[in-house]
Amino acid sequence: MGHEFETTDSAEVDATPEQLWEAIATGPGIDSWFMGRNEVEGGTGGVVRGAFGGYRPEYRIREWDPLEKLVYGSGPGPDGRKIAYEFLIEGRAGGSSVLRCVTSGFLPGDDWEDEFEAMTTGGEMFFRTLVEYVTHFAGRTAVPVTAFGPPVGDWPTAWARLGAALGLPARPAQGDRVRIELDGRPPVEGVVYAVNDQTAGVRTPDAMFRFLRGFHGPMVAAHHVFTPGVDAGVEEKTWGDWLHRVFG
Repeated sequence: MGHEFETTDSAEVDATPEQLWEAIATGPGIDSWFMGRNEVEGGTGGVVRGAFGGYRPEYRIREWDPLEKLVYGSGPGPDGRKIAYEFLIEGRAGGSSVLRCVTSGFLPGDDWEDEFEAMTTGGEMFFRTLVEYVTHFAGRTAVPVTAFGPPVGDWPTAWARLGAALGLPARPAQGDRVRIELDGRPPVEGVVYAVNDQTAGVRTPDAMFRFLRGFHGPMVAAHHVFTPGVDAGVEEKTWGDWLHRVFG
């Protein structure tokens, strides 16, 4: 049967159109809020490429209007699958901007509901992370860190374990103050900036730590670390060990 969809996220942010364009239309910018490693061959007809675990998406740029509009997408495939992302930037007086993101496409098959839910909740988190990035880290570039925990069978229990690991009495909620402790490192204080049924995001002075419910799989760490000179391999091993300790 399949499902045609369109979702919209928008926010007024304390960032200029130039800062927003840098965030959405360059590889290092996308690395700092989306997921995995990314590269951009700019211009209409160019390509946005990503790499997240074993996933290697590639999207053709359909519209490229610097500081105002960026549209890219893929498909339709043989089964009709397609997706498109449209970013619209409107500059405001005083250096702020309105950012709007429209995600649209088609999911094939009779079991599209689970995929749509995961995509929607993930999309909400990515957009919120983009807003956090241009608000708190504009001009800085993050190293993306991706780590996978063990398979999770009981998600309510898993979220409660995450809360306990962050020094909370229950699963994280927006606005919670948390404490992150990694072996061999000083504790770091942070705040939960976004949460929904399948994700939670924590902002610290030098990072954004995101925890995502893997699609039919484990708890996933999809972090952005802004510390200069950080080693992605070391971070991924450290966080992988942490995930296995908390959820194993």
